[in-house]
Amino acid sequence: MLFGFIAGAGTALSPCVLPVLPIALSAGATGGRQRPLGIVVGLAVSFTFATVALVYVISALDLPGDLLRKLAIAVLLAFGITLMIPKLAARIEAWLSRFAGRAGLARRGGEGFWSGTAVGASLGVLYTPCAGPILAGVIVISASQPFTAGRLAVAFSYGIGSAVVLYFLMLGGRRLVAPLARRGGGLQMAMGAVMVVVALAMLGNYDVKFQNNIASSLPSFLVNPTESLEDTASARAALDDVRGESAHGVGAVAASAPEPRTGPRGHSNLPVLGDAPEFVGNQRWFNTPGDRPLTLSSLRGRVVLVDFWTYSCINCLRTLPYLTAWDQTYRKDGLTIVGVHSPEFPFEKDPGNVEGAIERNGIRYPVAQDNELATWSAYGNQYWPAEYFIDAQGRVRYAHFGEGEYGKKEQIIRQLLAEAGRKVPGEKTRVHAIAPSATVTTPETYLGAARAERFTNPMLSPGSHDFTASASLPVNEFAFHGRWRISLDSATAEGGSLDLNFGARRVYLVLGSPGHRRTMRVLLDGQPIASAAAGADVHGGVVRIDAQRLYNLVDLPRVEHHMLTLIPEAGGTGYAFTFG
Repeated sequence: MLFGFIAGAGTALSPCVLPVLPIALSAGATGGRQRPLGIVVGLAVSFTFATVALVYVISALDLPGDLLRKLAIAVLLAFGITLMIPKLAARIEAWLSRFAGRAGLARRGGEGFWSGTAVGASLGVLYTPCAGPILAGVIVISASQPFTAGRLAVAFSYGIGSAVVLYFLMLGGRRLVAPLARRGGGLQMAMGAVMVVVALAMLGNYDVKFQNNIASSLPSFLVNPTESLEDTASARAALDDVRGESAHGVGAVAASAPEPRTGPRGHSNLPVLGDAPEFVGNQRWFNTPGDRPLTLSSLRGRVVLVDFWTYSCINCLRTLPYLTAWDQTYRKDGLTIVGVHSPEFPFEKDPGNVEGAIERNGIRYPVAQDNELATWSAYGNQYWPAEYFIDAQGRVRYAHFGEGEYGKKEQIIRQLLAEAGRKVPGEKTRVHAIAPSATVTTPETYLGAARAERFTNPMLSPGSHDFTASASLPVNEFAFHGRWRISLDSATAEGGSLDLNFGARRVYLVLGSPGHRRTMRVLLDGQPIASAAAGADVHGGVVRIDAQRLYNLVDLPRVEHHMLTLIPEAGGTGYAFTFG
């Protein structure tokens, strides 16, 4: 909450506040002394509503991510036109006053507090989409988690921080404007004209370009003064707690548990990490009789392996061949594997997409669709993939996060089967699967404004932008060129391209094109990618985007450094890069 308050105050001192200032100054300069206070109260309350409630509505209805920005532009235009027409402004002011009076809100003496509150309420909606990357992160986290009073308090603290700064700006503006009171009508019309100009500038994304120009000319510590703070262990732990990744449950216990020791006969002495939580809050089940839900209590007596995965995650996909092999080998001897599909992106909540991924990867074991991350939270899980090994008594005995150590995992399966009195096959499984390269230098990144990293385009924000090509691109950096529509979790081409200077053997990109099939050209070092270097989804230098999933773009014989250029057809949407 303290960080939210400080971030809100900082936002009110940034270029983002420019669209709001004309309204705040003109509204605060008129009326009684309590009117500015009413404005900031209304702003804080409506801002909190807009950042929490409206985001949930937009997410639930699958509306465009830039809807709030468009709504803000409409509100700004309406305010400006109203102030430019004095008779219209007077009628609306009179209507607001009557409304406040009928609702029993009018104060004796006409101080204008409640009239200011009504203005501030509209300001809050206007202020929401310009609050920058920090708020974008808060929104995207809130929209993917169950609603709690804590998340409401964080958003409210942000709104109060901004409102306090705006309050002092209005008080200063009132003193400045007081000598011009006799010309108040002309001043009001001038303010309205400024608002209309600002709205038209926002419509053409000139406000974003203005911010980007400022950011590109400033040192990085001024653009993001909390950068070093965000990398500290305490900050990461606090951010994990905000995301709902609290240090509770068997996931946290497993993360801190010591490695299994080797006993006198070569068997691991596996500790008991806790009772395994039940499968809860799942929307649908696959590969069960009649697609009915499974319970751990019904599986008592069998060894259970719970695998948390999501189908666009390359780390999860590389684990699936081992899981399917173990299912085929040990199911008859008492092993049940349960995949818990916990989505990262909205399209991964679609049961048709999940079912297609299950069929595409040859999964025959049960899979639970955990769209609300209820089972994920019950385990205190924080990773994709994550595997929890449960003995025949329903206790978690071992957990592993990420890829690898498949030999150890199979040995644990065999030990738990032996503990349960089951017959264990003589030979272990043999699996041929793609392994990640050990010398990859390029970290994964997202394309959406909330989590984009290492982009040379400064201050990515939601909305449509025209990006200028940079002269050169450093290693492990990314750059948008041309026109793109940026949302919190994705970027959609509107005639633009995307460059990346990568160091890896394989390049993967989560792509989608809802409702349409589109193509994307792939250039390696400026030339259409050759078949020898193209990934499985590239044919003749072109990718056909026919589903929302992970696409393999590049597959080199070894880790190499290259410049990759992607030119999607308009409407193609990208979500996240991973490298292998």
